[in-house]
Amino acid sequence: MNKKQAVIIVTLMVLIVCAGVLATRVRSPLYVNDTDFDSDTNTNKSTVSTNDNSKKSSSTKTDVFAQGRLEREQKDQREIQTLKNIIDDKNVSNDTKSSAQQKMMTLTDEDSKCNKVETMLKSKGFKDALCSITDSKVTVTVKCDSDKLTDNQLRDIKEVVTDVTKIRNIEVLQPVH
Repeated sequence: MNKKQAVIIVTLMVLIVCAGVLATRVRSPLYVNDTDFDSDTNTNKSTVSTNDNSKKSSSTKTDVFAQGRLEREQKDQREIQTLKNIIDDKNVSNDTKSSAQQKMMTLTDEDSKCNKVETMLKSKGFKDALCSITDSKVTVTVKCDSDKLTDNQLRDIKEVVTDVTKIRNIEVLQPVH
């Protein structure tokens, strides 16, 4: 694959992400409540956390999953646009352009892996899932029927994440019903 083909592929991927962000934005509210998100996370290697805000309704929790996906897509889109600007800038060195292209490919790959993990977890019986990859850590939030994840469910989550991402540092979060 030559450089021109790589640029065309990256451009098409950017357009696909833009279409997804636009579609999500059109179907969701135009505002976000700060109370829809909990900032408490545990930093252990493999943990299960539960939020103690049991007053939230089921629809609000579903919105948290959808909003988390939207925020991830928007952040990725901003990063892709910044990298695209670097690639298109004629005053930037070839090494910097190459580095930006590599970062764009990595970002696209991570986004694809997150989507695959979410889809696979839903197929394993979880009501919803949200995955994010940062550096060498994967954070997965799952919604299921039970108040506490079983050992088999935790094993399934870790197996799916490890198979897809090849990363073993996994944090599993679960909102309270």
